[in-house]
Amino acid sequence: MPASPSTARAINDRLALGLLQREGPLTANQLKQLTGLSRPSVADLVERLQGSGLIAVVGEAGAQRRGPNARLYGIVADRAHLAALDVRTGGVSVVVTDLLGAVLSEASAPIGADTGTGPAVERAVALVERTARDGGVERLHTVAIGAPGLIDPATGELRDTTSLPAWHRRLAGALQERLPARVLVENETNLAARAEQRDGAAHDRDTFVLLWLGEGVGAAVVLDGSLRRGASGGTGEIGFLPVPGTHMLPSATGCEGGFHSLACAAALRELGAEHGLAAAAGDEAADLVRHAVETGNDAFLDAAADRVAIGAAAMAAILDPGCVVLGGEIGRAGGDALATRVADRVAAMSPLRTEVRASALGGSAVLRGALLAARDAAQDEVFGPRH
Repeated sequence: MPASPSTARAINDRLALGLLQREGPLTANQLKQLTGLSRPSVADLVERLQGSGLIAVVGEAGAQRRGPNARLYGIVADRAHLAALDVRTGGVSVVVTDLLGAVLSEASAPIGADTGTGPAVERAVALVERTARDGGVERLHTVAIGAPGLIDPATGELRDTTSLPAWHRRLAGALQERLPARVLVENETNLAARAEQRDGAAHDRDTFVLLWLGEGVGAAVVLDGSLRRGASGGTGEIGFLPVPGTHMLPSATGCEGGFHSLACAAALRELGAEHGLAAAAGDEAADLVRHAVETGNDAFLDAAADRVAIGAAAMAAILDPGCVVLGGEIGRAGGDALATRVADRVAAMSPLRTEVRASALGGSAVLRGALLAARDAAQDEVFGPRH
């Protein structure tokens, strides 16, 4: 059944807006060539999109050209403004952008473990408001939050867990009360996977696993282009995976004894101390791993790869993703030196061919993923849904 005229117009408009987003400003003739639409159809959609305030003339093509055919049309980027948050146990980072993702302002603030829930929430909300003002933004359209923990698939809210600060769960509600904005919450590892797939190490993959290596460990599972959450939102809670070499089992209330105890930042710092790296490399696990790569400390890198490969091999054996990205600050710091070692060990443990890649974005992937989530949600509302 052919689409109705109104549906066809909506499809054509969204097609043109997508091109303008990816390619930048275009002339009507360029839109005609890229869309395959007739000249009258392009003229109609340009008039329609200008009338709705979604596009405007932003210049002319060619220094010597003038007239209607030379006009360059671009998306009105300040039609909506966005904020992305990366919420960690020790603080929060914020970036404010326009509808196309151009950064207008950014800031971060520590929030200590001894800060009460109310003051912590107020500090985070005030940071968002101040960052928006610094960017010249009066009103935010969409705010996306990346946070550790489980997201309830039924409500979209961060679930209560005893290991995370209470202010994490209160932040979304507080922002919703204070700001006339849509507020979204997503697990940080899932957002990192989104960013790595869009702009990073998994840009050519529809199926892959992101193994997050940071203060905690986790995984995001993308199969056939779709993020998998599980019945309770817990897909990828690999920190609880029982593994050899920890001398105990994890429990429902704590992942100590699971894969977390082998591959988290604290565990790798201890491993570094055993190899004489701590004093030379600094306090952060990522710095330690980077130092080991730069100095060619094969003994430490081999030992770290032994640990990381256990989690990577488990995901490969269960899901057969074909690709595991070592994410987070530690994954990026290890680079190809760590990824190659992990790949060799996974190949020895599993008959399933699995490529292992180092993160291209590291810890910044969470904030980048949150921005992508905010941008996609805002554009779906402002531009109209994809068909």
